[in-house]
Amino acid sequence: MSGSNFVDYVKIFCRSGKGGNGSMHFNRAKYVPKGGPDGGDGGKGGDVVMRGNAQMWTLLHLRYTKHLFAEDGESGGANQRTGASGKNIYIDVPLGSTAYDADTHEPLGEVTEDGQEIVLMRGGRGGKGNTFFKTSTMQAPKFSQPGEPSEERWIVIELKLLADVGLVGFPNAGKSTLLSTVSAAKPEIADYPFTTLTPNLGIVPYYDFKSFIMADIPGIIEGAAEGKGLGIRFLRHIERNSILLFLISADSPDVKESYDILLNELKKYNPDLLDKKRILAVSKCDLIDEDTMKNIRRHLPKKVPHVFISSATNQGIKELKDLIWLCITDDDNEL
Repeated sequence: MSGSNFVDYVKIFCRSGKGGNGSMHFNRAKYVPKGGPDGGDGGKGGDVVMRGNAQMWTLLHLRYTKHLFAEDGESGGANQRTGASGKNIYIDVPLGSTAYDADTHEPLGEVTEDGQEIVLMRGGRGGKGNTFFKTSTMQAPKFSQPGEPSEERWIVIELKLLADVGLVGFPNAGKSTLLSTVSAAKPEIADYPFTTLTPNLGIVPYYDFKSFIMADIPGIIEGAAEGKGLGIRFLRHIERNSILLFLISADSPDVKESYDILLNELKKYNPDLLDKKRILAVSKCDLIDEDTMKNIRRHLPKKVPHVFISSATNQGIKELKDLIWLCITDDDNEL
């Protein structure tokens, strides 16, 4: 993971700016005896703001950022001059990023649109100068108000990929091979489990210049919800997918049982994932004969659309794309 360009978790100590102090000052102009109070208000401290950026897809730029401090507001001055407000500090993040308090786990907000801004910590308000406190019965107040203190805390920012289709399967089921076949993505592919260590995104072209986004996450094994294998570290990346594409190799001992195991792991991680549309693709079908394919088909779940595919021969790839596009465009399709 140390050499990967994909970063989906960062922890940063942030501090907003404190408000500037109000000024306690009296007019000392020539020929103006008892000029009265003219102290100005302090400026507002800068905010810490998380901002969505559609051009980003990883938190890599924040990997080595440990501290982010907004500017303090400046103090007020004579002649009722208001202090300058501190500059906000902006944290640009990919769409799908969520921020929460590292200690209390209180959610602070999430960005899903380009340019969307969420204030994580507000700067302190500036204090009032002594001019503000002048009244008919107190014409020369000899005090002013200090600025409000800043806020500071450790913040965790997590990225959940935004994709139309999320690939779910055991290690070495052919997920990365499928992604490289249907899109221009070039994930690492090898004949051993856990080749994929970080999520990959691919744009899958469809007819008439249409397209959809497919996400490939590292393989899931039985017990992943308890931390086995790569555990649940990457399961959050399919929480935002509208469709879950289960990919199971045709040479599995029992395709239906493998599907049930994957479904159970998702249920233990987040039961809401079972409400998403599901498609079952049996991969590597070029390795089996027609009779074996018929036998597998008889035992597949009835209510889940299925297709037999082979990324090596492109068998069933067109049918898979059609099925995915139908699910994306048909909101009333109950799977």
